[in-house]
Amino acid sequence: MKIFAIFFGSILLIGMILFAVSRMTAAELKVGDQAPDFSLVGSDGKTHKLADHRGKRAVVLAWFPKAFTPGCTSECKAFAEAGKKLRQFDAAYFLASVDDAEKNKKFAQSVSADYPILSDPDGTAARKYGVTDAVKKWANRWTFIIGKNGKVLYIDKNVKPATHADDVTKRLEELGVSKKQTQP
Repeated sequence: MKIFAIFFGSILLIGMILFAVSRMTAAELKVGDQAPDFSLVGSDGKTHKLADHRGKRAVVLAWFPKAFTPGCTSECKAFAEAGKKLRQFDAAYFLASVDDAEKNKKFAQSVSADYPILSDPDGTAARKYGVTDAVKKWANRWTFIIGKNGKVLYIDKNVKPATHADDVTKRLEELGVSKKQTQP
């Protein structure tokens, strides 16, 4: 009986510790907050930084859980298919996951991505954006639209993978993100 009590107590303690650790994330981002900086390797082999866009253009950062899964494949293909519409806006757009760079490079090729898929294998940026935590392994499917000034303009936590790119296009329009100037 004493062994059972010690075992049960240990399991309970471990559970409480895991719960506490899972809550140790940065405060959840809200519209109007300064977006956390990131510096992540893209499927194009380049390092992409939020700071490179500040003062120049808006940024769409769409997190997805895991490369080569059905929902993520549908979402990333939708962005590739909507590339022409998205590129009308003065905005950089990235999809991102906690998969490693090599996996995301292969994934980008498989979905014919004409945009960089960013890799955050240690989850540092993902935790700053609140899409994962110290216990959860994969990112939530959340999208952040960040203004030229680096502040969060919009957060979508109810992403529909198949229509996500069209939904982002509509949201950029609604938010008044400027369109690129065409040359005569």
